[in-house]
Amino acid sequence: MDLGGTYYNTKPQVEALEALLRMLADPTTPALPPVDRPKPGPARQLDTDQTQALIQGYLTGATTYELGARFGIDRRTVSNILHRHGVQMRRRGLSPDEVDDAIHLYKLGWSLARVGEHLNVDHTTVLTKLCERGIPTRDSHGRPRS
Repeated sequence: MDLGGTYYNTKPQVEALEALLRMLADPTTPALPPVDRPKPGPARQLDTDQTQALIQGYLTGATTYELGARFGIDRRTVSNILHRHGVQMRRRGLSPDEVDDAIHLYKLGWSLARVGEHLNVDHTTVLTKLCERGIPTRDSHGRPRS
């Protein structure tokens, strides 16, 4: 009965370990200096005047993306500030009447992109609403989707 088996011939294992050791950095070389990365600063805080300007900007039609870029903050922070101050957020998506219009225009042969542009929404919003209503859609060549 042979208990050693494959462990008698260790040459391939030793060669593999030696190959791995050659890939490691030379332990006698000095370590590279640490990379000096700037430490993150405190979160940007808007003062009262800036907050009021942000709210006024939103109420006059600016988007959260535009306001975020203008004030140097993330659009989600803009939304949080608006919610915190009780600002009514603009409606997103389509009303039931707009969905009916979208269906009518789509059945007339308009593309999703054209319908979306007409209703000031993204074409995927139109597609989602059509699918919710069970309207069969077309591919980009006008053929029914399977």
